[in-house]
Amino acid sequence: MITTILLIVAAIVAAILIYAAMKPNTFSISRSASIDAPPSRIFPFVNDLADHPKWSPFARDPKLNNRVGNPSSGTGARVDFDGSCAGTLSITDSRPASKVVMRLQMTKPMWCDNRIEFGFVPQGNSTEVTWTMSGPQPYLGKLMSVFVNCEKMVGKQFEQGLADLKKLSEQKNLQAAE
Repeated sequence: MITTILLIVAAIVAAILIYAAMKPNTFSISRSASIDAPPSRIFPFVNDLADHPKWSPFARDPKLNNRVGNPSSGTGARVDFDGSCAGTLSITDSRPASKVVMRLQMTKPMWCDNRIEFGFVPQGNSTEVTWTMSGPQPYLGKLMSVFVNCEKMVGKQFEQGLADLKKLSEQKNLQAAE
């Protein structure tokens, strides 16, 4: 009886490990929002890492100690963080009112080297803002994704961040109109 149970448990563990190994070697998470403001009004909030606590759920995490470098905006800007997570976020490409590309390198709780991109596409009086994160998915990440839906978890944070960026940009837009 015990042998049978151990064989069943071993088969389940083996199936999970094989399933994880078959997952893609890369991942991509993306969310978009329409913001009633021109790209030139939204872009500075994303391009300046010192402004991220105003809208990004990641920058507002009370368990993190963020140290924004100088310069704080544009290509070459960076923020180092530590606490429950540790790493660096740096801007690698900044094209005014068009896109901001960042590199996220984390050492804790897991190693990662991901690309983050914000795209700003004008649509009449509004702007479609797309927030994308992509990168390699090592075996440990694949295994974790068997049990944790990272797409859903990170996607919710992207949605919250875009909603807060929308409020901030549209509020600023109203103030500018007065």
